[in-house]
Amino acid sequence: MPEIARRRLERFAWAVLGYTVLVILFGAWVRITGSGAGCGEHWPSCHGELVPRTPSVATIIEFTHRVTSGLCLLSVLALVWLARRVAPRGHAVRLGAALAVLFTITEALVGAGLVRFGLVDKDDSVARAVVMAIHLVNTSLLTAALAYTAWRARVSGPPQTPPRQAGLWLGAALVGLLIVGVSGAVTALGDTLFPVQQLDLAGRLAEDHGAGAHFLQRLRVLHPFLAVGIGLYVLVIANSLSSGPQASAEARRWGGVVMLGVLVQVAAGVANVLLSAPGWMQVVHLLLGTGLWIAVIVFALTVLGPRRP
Repeated sequence: MPEIARRRLERFAWAVLGYTVLVILFGAWVRITGSGAGCGEHWPSCHGELVPRTPSVATIIEFTHRVTSGLCLLSVLALVWLARRVAPRGHAVRLGAALAVLFTITEALVGAGLVRFGLVDKDDSVARAVVMAIHLVNTSLLTAALAYTAWRARVSGPPQTPPRQAGLWLGAALVGLLIVGVSGAVTALGDTLFPVQQLDLAGRLAEDHGAGAHFLQRLRVLHPFLAVGIGLYVLVIANSLSSGPQASAEARRWGGVVMLGVLVQVAAGVANVLLSAPGWMQVVHLLLGTGLWIAVIVFALTVLGPRRP
């Protein structure tokens, strides 16, 4: 690829990823504010209209999220067009952009399913929790595809020889982070529908596991243990693979980013619990979690993929 075109593609891919993260955070705000039913059970129309004429606050929030999501799809399509213009046939960057389009479409379909089946607002069913988990996995795959596209737009060269078992270790780390993300999505849903009433930890545990507690309340205790356990595993793997004699300078740099990200995310999780999960803190927690996921993706690529020129 020509140098100027390659750099343009890389910058655009990172920009699309950044915008996608903002759309993800806004989607969380839709849930937190209970605005998921702002357009009724209509999709893609809003209350049967292309543009709502007399919108409520909830309608404005939900409609704005749909507009920003539509722009996200257009930006990913533009990324595919640019990748096809810049990269030769068979180049990995084309695959990454194509996967980003696929996951953007499935993301929209999952969101549409939430609306059309009424799995929004005050719905506390098992079905909503399951779809929220699917939504989280799809979102993670989308951001991974965009990060891969951005990274692969710049990297060229022969494959390197990673440390033995590095692929298995990193694969386990990514699966573990997905599990933490799923538990976090379900926990965030529970925090929205069943706000914490007790200020002390013992009172919260008693409330969440009392006779009349909802299953979303009972599951709240699971996420912190998963987050700490898998966070420690990611911390150890990042340190091990970024400090060995075969580690490149870029791997050491991204390993440091991952380790810092784990510590900051765990601290944010503790703050989220101590503050009783206010909406703004849920958004911050999601932002840090998404950033950590992307950092681990890039770290895995620097360890397993070809070296940058």
